[in-house]
Amino acid sequence: MENIKIVYVDDGNIKDAAYIHSVSWRASHGFCPEDFIKLHTPERQEAYLRKKTDGGSKVYMLVAEGEPAGIVSIKDCLIEDLYVLPEKQGNGFGGELLRFAVGKCDGAPTLWILENNSGAERLYRRLGFKRTGRVKSAAGMLDEIEFSL
Repeated sequence: MENIKIVYVDDGNIKDAAYIHSVSWRASHGFCPEDFIKLHTPERQEAYLRKKTDGGSKVYMLVAEGEPAGIVSIKDCLIEDLYVLPEKQGNGFGGELLRFAVGKCDGAPTLWILENNSGAERLYRRLGFKRTGRVKSAAGMLDEIEFSL
């Protein structure tokens, strides 16, 4: 892929990363109640990303043609927050971010997805991830399913 770079998220670009997280999260969680979706503003997601980095996660942003397009966070070998702006999806950016994240892991990369996220599951399976059999269940909510490489 040409004109693509993946950069570390810091104070200088965290607002771009938070915008990506907000817009992408809202687009991918349409099954949630509308009032809950509205809470996921760029400002709230910036606070979320700052809390993640304070807790040891590293956040990276994919920039394509000079425009922020996607993000991912990594802590040890746990990959989280893989989001690509809806209008930038279908260009291979999710796979690019996932391969990058795998390369940053110290050990077997793992991630969790909601049970209804078939698009993410296809991407992860295509890149070699498999279900581990571990499931996080929450009463009245969707299960999260663990995948590992």
